[in-house]
Amino acid sequence: MTGRFGRQPTGWGSRLSARLSRWVHSVAGQVFALQAMIVLLLIAAGASALVFQARYDSERDARHRSLAAAEAFAHAPGIATALISADPTALLQPLAEAARRGSGVDFIAVMNTDGIRYTDSRPELIGRRATGDLSRALAGHAFTETFRGEPSDAVRAVVPIRNADGVVIGLVGTGIDVENVSQVVEGQLPLLLGAAAGALLLGTSGAALVSGRLRRQTRGLGAAEMSRINEHHEAVLHAVREGVVIIDADQRLVLANDEARRLLGLPPDPENRNVTDLGLDPRTAELLASGQVVTDHVHLAGDRLLAVNVRPTAQYKGMSTGSVVTLRDSTELAALSGRAEVARGRLQLLYDAGVRIGTTLDVVRTAEELSEVAVPRFADFVTVELLEPVLHGDEPSLVTGIYTEMRRAAITGVRADSPLQPVGDIIRFVVPTAPMAAALDAGHAVLAADLNAAMGWRAQDSQGTRVALDYGLHSLISVPLRARGVVLGMANFWRADTPEPFDEEDRSFAAELGARAAVSIDNARRFTREHAMAVTLQRSLLPRVLPAQNAVHVAYRYLPAKAGVGGDWFDVIPLPSGRVALVVGDVVGHGVHAAATMGRLRTAVHNFSTLDLPPDELLGHLDELINRIDQNDTGIGLAGGAEEGAAEDVADGSAEPAGVTGATCLYAVYDPVSGQCRMASAGHPGPALVRPEGDVEFPELPAGLPLGVGGMPFEAAEFTLPEGSRLVLFTDGLVEDRDRDFDAGLQLLREALARPGRSPDQACSDVLAAMLFPVPSDDIALLIADTRRLEADRIAEWEVPGEASAVSRVRNAGAAQLAAWGLDEISFTTELILSELITNAIRYGSAPVRVRLLRDRTLICEVSDGSSTSPHLRYAATTDEGGRGLFLVAQYADRWGTRYTDRGKVIWAELPLTGGSEPQPADPLDLDALEDLAW
Repeated sequence: MTGRFGRQPTGWGSRLSARLSRWVHSVAGQVFALQAMIVLLLIAAGASALVFQARYDSERDARHRSLAAAEAFAHAPGIATALISADPTALLQPLAEAARRGSGVDFIAVMNTDGIRYTDSRPELIGRRATGDLSRALAGHAFTETFRGEPSDAVRAVVPIRNADGVVIGLVGTGIDVENVSQVVEGQLPLLLGAAAGALLLGTSGAALVSGRLRRQTRGLGAAEMSRINEHHEAVLHAVREGVVIIDADQRLVLANDEARRLLGLPPDPENRNVTDLGLDPRTAELLASGQVVTDHVHLAGDRLLAVNVRPTAQYKGMSTGSVVTLRDSTELAALSGRAEVARGRLQLLYDAGVRIGTTLDVVRTAEELSEVAVPRFADFVTVELLEPVLHGDEPSLVTGIYTEMRRAAITGVRADSPLQPVGDIIRFVVPTAPMAAALDAGHAVLAADLNAAMGWRAQDSQGTRVALDYGLHSLISVPLRARGVVLGMANFWRADTPEPFDEEDRSFAAELGARAAVSIDNARRFTREHAMAVTLQRSLLPRVLPAQNAVHVAYRYLPAKAGVGGDWFDVIPLPSGRVALVVGDVVGHGVHAAATMGRLRTAVHNFSTLDLPPDELLGHLDELINRIDQNDTGIGLAGGAEEGAAEDVADGSAEPAGVTGATCLYAVYDPVSGQCRMASAGHPGPALVRPEGDVEFPELPAGLPLGVGGMPFEAAEFTLPEGSRLVLFTDGLVEDRDRDFDAGLQLLREALARPGRSPDQACSDVLAAMLFPVPSDDIALLIADTRRLEADRIAEWEVPGEASAVSRVRNAGAAQLAAWGLDEISFTTELILSELITNAIRYGSAPVRVRLLRDRTLICEVSDGSSTSPHLRYAATTDEGGRGLFLVAQYADRWGTRYTDRGKVIWAELPLTGGSEPQPADPLDLDALEDLAW
């Protein structure tokens, strides 16, 4: 007796061997073997990963414990004192051992800066130098490492010990031996191996269950047999281009391939449903259910002619008989297929137009994209004309009627020698019956299928149209470009090389294409208008002319972003005593709101600078001001109905909060007398400093939060700049973009600034040439200032004793200095001001009192004392004995004011270098008598 695999073997052993052989070659056996192998590999990989993870976790834990113990011991009270004592070992060894036992590390070693151990868990190592690289800890940085070497391999941490001044005076090294770390991992191996064995057992059992179930489902078939059966089944269902339907004896549909579903229009789930319930027309359902033998019967099913064959099926393994139906589509669909292909091409062209038109917010480029996308797939030539206001971003006129002229913005064709007018020409529509004028008047696309018969078009320009006809242009569609009910321009589609003229379907397609392009052109026009408005506003709010001052020689550049104006700004503000403030800032966002916010911030900085505040205090006031602006503009803090109304406006979209969404600022004050530069940053990149010899560096500033965030005070940094130094202030748009990170930008800026011998203006041009992006995504503000020093012979200083008689001596010394400077014309006014200021400082201030005269663009008189009490200008009554001193100073000086210092205040007054504007008193004044006037 033979079986499926040949002659049936005899004997118990032979039968078992044959069964195992069949099982191994079956799909179920192969699946079991594959699953068992995968389970084994996964368990092996998982166990290995767990071992490595355990080792990694143990070593990481050792690092953390070592570092924590070292930092705790290094910062413990008294460690620094013990380290500089006469016998550090006696003081530190007990503490180190106690800390070692408490923290669970294997050793704690305290070393001096030469690496000599003061303490160690092994006493024989005390006094010996620690091995390994300790330079990072000596530089002030704590670190951990896996140390290999004497006295033992260990995971150790080294932390510097600092004194009260922050100077590194010693080191603390802690660690855990590598051997102890490995023991932790080895202790976990039995658990890991047991878990792996259990997982292997479970995985194998599951694979056996799955294999048994699969064996019953596949009836023990091998892979080749199942693949062959599946290939036959799939071929019948999907690959055969003839419909196949199998119907059982109960008239239920058993199988229908893809072609049959398509030809008959079957529902999604037709299997096991009666033929009469499939929604077919009665004639088709009757034919399928009849079971009669039919050969090549032509049957009309819907709009298809089907060739139908019906044959009965034979019984097989107890299955009932039924019928098999084959269907072939014999309808002639060539014409329909061609039209469908054209429609598909038009849909693809519309899709491409949506993707390719409007990629930039440039009006002319958008018009060019419209012409490029339609050639050559739809037209041989395309011209686009736009109204003049649209090209400039202005709102076109809403008046209806025929537009008589437009400017050609784009032209694209299959050939370069176009007979049409070039880009830039004015196109006039003077004949109402011409297709262009008719389309504009009607507001929809107009078809001129035969240009030879288009008399209106030929009458518009008889000579030009004759050239166009001789060239081969024979068909035209004119489409007005309308958006929001307003005409922006028009597009003309021409055919010359294509023999078929445009038809009505082409006109509808051209209208759809023009409508989509008009929306993109209108978006570009509106952006152009808003961009121009924002640029105008931004430039009107930025400094137009830099103020006159002698402290720095300044040059600047401002470039708006191509995609939209931002809020970058800069300023140069003269301050009293010949000083100058340099400012750069950046407001988050683009557009008119960002530019307006920038103007508010610049005005606020100007106002705060008149108070002569230090940079950090000025930024603090500016931050507080922005918080108040945000609260007022967004309605936060309003009471009752006002707050609710504001919230409703925002929700309805009728109004939106106009608060400052974020801003940064860098404020620097340079003093040409001392060469000191003090600056503070509110989230803004620090400046570049170019030394006189050409070295470029980026000084580190205390990190400050952006303006409006609040919560943290600002800090200032102070530098002494050699004469001839160059300060470069900039916004992040100069160095950073999508394709370049901030650090790479700083390196390019360093290289661009490193060349000496250039004026600030030349340096600005060179920096932009080296760093400017092709299409900047953010504004760029660049301010380059060469610092100057006030010459020593233009400065005079005196120390004033705290006695009234010193006033006249200093006054006389000042007069002598003015005479030496050739300023005798203002000597009297200067002596008067000095008398009043010095007398006030002696009477109401505190020591030390100093006087300084600076000869700059004006003569600057400064009197400083140690008191923070500020004088106030007031009007004295007729009967008052005093109160007129400060009034006289205000009358005789061009400007005067008070500046607070870290240890007092400075009262200053500025006088012109000539006495032309000096008020002349009616009678000579007694300066000694004026010293008795009270303020």
